[in-house]
Amino acid sequence: MSARPLYTQLADIIAAKIKSGELAPDRPIPSEHHLADEYGVARLTARRAAQELRERGLIVTVRGKGSFVVAQPPADDTEGHRPHH
Repeated sequence: MSARPLYTQLADIIAAKIKSGELAPDRPIPSEHHLADEYGVARLTARRAAQELRERGLIVTVRGKGSFVVAQPPADDTEGHRPHH
């Protein structure tokens, strides 16, 4: 088991789904309640994971609507933005 906090591990899983396109830009991510159930973590852990993703600039949260994947996640490589398909 990793020594990294559980919420960081969950945030990494969701970030990978965003990067792969499984979670598409401008689309909602699963609710904290759904994430907690799906990954078997406490709701607070799911909330912390969402906070982590907001801090990374991958999602935005709209009160009363949920959290959504940002249209253009920041490039994490040194080559700049990749061309769109």
